[in-house]
Amino acid sequence: MSDRIIRPCRSVLYVPASNAKALAKAGTLACDALILDLEDAVAPEAKAGAREAVSQWFAGHPKDGPLVVVRINALSTEWGMDDLELAGRLEPDAILLPKVATPRDILEAGDALDEAAVADGVALWAMIETPKAMLNIGAIAELGRDPASRLAALVAGSNDLARETRVSTTPDRRYLLPWLMQIVLAARAGGLLALDGVANDFRDTQAFARECAEGAAMGFDGKTLIHPSQVEPANAGFSPSAEALAEARRIVEAFARPENAGQAVVVVDGRMTERLHLAQARDTIARASVARTNSDN
Repeated sequence: MSDRIIRPCRSVLYVPASNAKALAKAGTLACDALILDLEDAVAPEAKAGAREAVSQWFAGHPKDGPLVVVRINALSTEWGMDDLELAGRLEPDAILLPKVATPRDILEAGDALDEAAVADGVALWAMIETPKAMLNIGAIAELGRDPASRLAALVAGSNDLARETRVSTTPDRRYLLPWLMQIVLAARAGGLLALDGVANDFRDTQAFARECAEGAAMGFDGKTLIHPSQVEPANAGFSPSAEALAEARRIVEAFARPENAGQAVVVVDGRMTERLHLAQARDTIARASVARTNSDN
């Protein structure tokens, strides 16, 4: 897995590879990651031109900006292998595989990259967007424990999940929540990133901020986005709040006091606090630190 994947992925913006204006703007945005999209956002007749546009984009952009991911078409389509060959040659931080249904989909892509001698640092991300993927999600996520698989992230494809299952897409996402939580659970079991699905109404900023807060509370690492206006609220929503950071520092300071050396439980702010809370506090401080560093770059 690429060392750059360790960086935060609070805001992950889809950029249609056939949209020259969007591609030109992409490198100037404060998002943590870009997904250059060759799949859903590109019409069939524009696929070849989109591949050329992505190739030219890589030639003109340094690698010290956001993480860069290329979403290819499914390998079962007429465009998939050409997309994978291009992405492997360009060596982005990751390649996003759509319509993943079983572990075999990831292993086949990984085998193709290995045969082409693509650097091990090019990771694979998996779209979880079909009923079959949800049924196989445990086995898919288990690949994250094997570095040879390249799997580094699970990405919720909530629009496709809703379409294929015919559940209603209510503002509170109540019918999708069980599957979203299953994605988080599987990602944690496999040591993978978990990215929330997109919010379609980018004009409703309050609803989007609320969805980010809910996604963070559910355990997602970040959110996939469809519009640049969503970047700032996503970065805020998936960063530790000032209150959470202050509490984490108080917990670390309490366990560091000489009188608490070796203690399994201490009192912080009037509450019994265990060493598992100390581990969580350190994680919060670390996430805040890398998020701040990423925002400064």
